[in-house]
Amino acid sequence: MEKVEERKQVPEKSKEEIVINIKHLKKSFGKKEVLKDIDLEVHKGENVVILGKSGQGKSVTIQCLVGLLTPDSGSIKVFGAEVTDMKEDELKQLRMKIGFLFQSGALFDSMTVRENLEFPLTRILKMKDQHEIDERISEVLEGVGLPDAIDKLPSDLSGGMRKRIGLARTLIIKPEIMLYDEPTTGLDPITSREISELILNMQKKYKTTSIIITHDMECARITSDRIMIMNDGIYVDEGTFQSLHESTNELAKEFFKDIS
Repeated sequence: MEKVEERKQVPEKSKEEIVINIKHLKKSFGKKEVLKDIDLEVHKGENVVILGKSGQGKSVTIQCLVGLLTPDSGSIKVFGAEVTDMKEDELKQLRMKIGFLFQSGALFDSMTVRENLEFPLTRILKMKDQHEIDERISEVLEGVGLPDAIDKLPSDLSGGMRKRIGLARTLIIKPEIMLYDEPTTGLDPITSREISELILNMQKKYKTTSIIITHDMECARITSDRIMIMNDGIYVDEGTFQSLHESTNELAKEFFKDIS
C-alpha cells in the first residue's frame, strides 16, 4: 500500500493552478433533476475521483465539461475559458486538449491496434510524417505494456488489454486533461488494480490533470489525490482517501465500511 500512503497528503494549490472550475452547475432531464448545484475545482496535475453509486450524476458532470451536454445553469471554466459560451469550433479545439476514456474503450473493431492508434493522429492532429506517427504509437504501447499487440484486432484482446489500448489511444494525442468514466468496470480485481496503477503511472509520466469517475473503492484508493462523494446530484463529502475513511458522514461510512 506504499502508493496509497504517498497520496494521503495533498499539497495546497494556488488559484493560478486551477484547470477546471465548475460553479453552481445544474442539469435536469425532464422532471428528473440530475445535477442539483455542483461546485468543483481541479488543480493542475491533480487526480480527482468522483465516487458514487450508479445514476447519481457522475457521468453527466464530465459530459457537461466537454460540451456533450448543455447544462441548465451554472459555469464551467476549463483553462479559464467558459465552456458554456463556446461555439462548436471552440469546443473542438478544447476537446483536442482533453482525453476521454469511455467504459468500453471505444475501439474500432475492424481496425488493428496500430490503425486504432493512427486514427487520432491523422484525423485529429493531422499528422503526416509516418516516422513520427510510428514513434508515438511505439511510445504509448510501451507505456501501457502492450508493444506486441500492435497488429492485433480488438477481438483478439482481453477486456483488460482493450482497456489499456483505449487508454493508449486517448493518451497518444498528449491531452492536458484526462477524463475516465468507470475505467475498471467489468474487469476482475487483479486487472482492475493493474488499470488503476496504470492511470496513476500515466498521470506521473504525462503530467495530466484527471477526473476519474468510479464506484470501485480500490480504484479510488490507488488513483486519487482527492475524492468527491456524490449522491442524488450533489457532493455530500470530500477529502483524501484517508480522511474520508475516518469521516462521520453516513454515506462516506457506507462506502468505506469494508475498508480496513
